[in-house]
Amino acid sequence: MTDKLPISVYVLTFNNHRTIERCLKSLQWAEELVVVDSGSTDGTYEICQRYTDKLYRREFEGHRDQYQYAADLTTRQWIMFVDADEEVPLELVEEFGRMLRDSTEGVSGFFVYRQTYYLGKWIRYGGWYPDGEIRLHRRDKGRWEGGLHAKITVDGKVSVLKNKYLHYTYRDISDQIQTIDKYSKIAAEDMAQSGEKFSFFKLLFHPPFRFIKEYLFKSGFRDGLPGLIIIVSTMFYVFIKYAKLWEVRMLKKERKDDSL
Repeated sequence: MTDKLPISVYVLTFNNHRTIERCLKSLQWAEELVVVDSGSTDGTYEICQRYTDKLYRREFEGHRDQYQYAADLTTRQWIMFVDADEEVPLELVEEFGRMLRDSTEGVSGFFVYRQTYYLGKWIRYGGWYPDGEIRLHRRDKGRWEGGLHAKITVDGKVSVLKNKYLHYTYRDISDQIQTIDKYSKIAAEDMAQSGEKFSFFKLLFHPPFRFIKEYLFKSGFRDGLPGLIIIVSTMFYVFIKYAKLWEVRMLKKERKDDSL
């Protein structure tokens, strides 16, 4: 495909040197490419300069706000978010072209599935597959909502595309552990801010529930050792998220008692 599609794609970056070039190379079909960088220091910004002149720097102030800020910089009728560790394959681009030509009447957004590459293999079972979100939508029909796991909410009909986009997740297990530590803290703070109370039941039983649901019922075991690592790390994330919620509540109570 040589013709550009009338779609704006927007990408958020922060120290994504490992994946950003593959991502941006896969987006050259878009008429407009917007990148918002949160202060990268590993060469990510310089790589982005080679692929778009619509490159902006903005301090990160929360997932929803950063996503929406980037979306608001776009100018086309149809816009799409792509993460810096994702890739849009040719088959999906061709489906975009057919969709724009034949299938957009009455449709406000499109749900797109993705497949993840982790520890040397494509994950095909468990909690990571199938996975997907609304990614392509009319600019005036969608907004970002939520906290850590903010998602696009679309006003109107949503259709599902057949082809998948690709996700190149954690560099290695150490990278995954560091990300779990970072995101579990944000998740706990989001829960506390929304008024959710700590539950010993959730702390104790939600992790094994995820094991039963994703490793057994959704056949995560069929992904071999990577599948086992995924479910154990998922259980740890769920446990530590609720443990940190307890910690946030405890520290808040201590500060309140000290102020009396």
